[in-house]
Amino acid sequence: MRDSHNIKEVLALVPDYMGFIFYEGSPRYVLPQLDENMMQQVPQSTSKVGVFVNAGFEDIKQKVVQYALDAVQLHGDEPPSLVKRVKTLAVEVIKVFGIGKANFDFSQLAPYVSDVDYFLFDTKGKARGGNGQLFDWGKLKQYPYKKPFFISGGISTEQLDQLSLLSDLPLHGIDVNSKFELAPAMKDIPALKALKKQLEMFSSENTNQ
Repeated sequence: MRDSHNIKEVLALVPDYMGFIFYEGSPRYVLPQLDENMMQQVPQSTSKVGVFVNAGFEDIKQKVVQYALDAVQLHGDEPPSLVKRVKTLAVEVIKVFGIGKANFDFSQLAPYVSDVDYFLFDTKGKARGGNGQLFDWGKLKQYPYKKPFFISGGISTEQLDQLSLLSDLPLHGIDVNSKFELAPAMKDIPALKALKKQLEMFSSENTNQ
């Protein structure tokens, strides 16, 4: 997100996380539009996530301080050594891996497990995220770790019932984006309200089972 008014509208829905993309190759690139002062005033109830793709440590560090980021999402080919350094910035660290049509080798996550707070599984595509396509969630049945994770990739309200398929896994949350946009980085507020209501109903139903 980057539009101040739209950010305030979404904050009124009290999301757990809000993403800000610091990757120039993305149509959702936040600069120079993002208001630094407004970022300093975001309530603690919503964690501000800076999304980076193969950025250097000093660049990440500078953005964390300047925009008071609470979490860093690494969406590129970042090595474990960089993840370890980013963790020293006292932020949550989310490492992204793309899942395609071929079998996914979960052993490649092993060097990251000790230093990340969460993994995020997105659909592998031509772009570094934002492809708007689902991957086969059934592949996550082979996930061998206790580390919690997010899922992303073209998620809409139509797939929420399928979350029960992952009930025995450490699913931390869902990352929604393209299906809830009016334009890149401009969220559809009525659609997000409907999503929140449906998630609350889903959570209530599964809690009572």
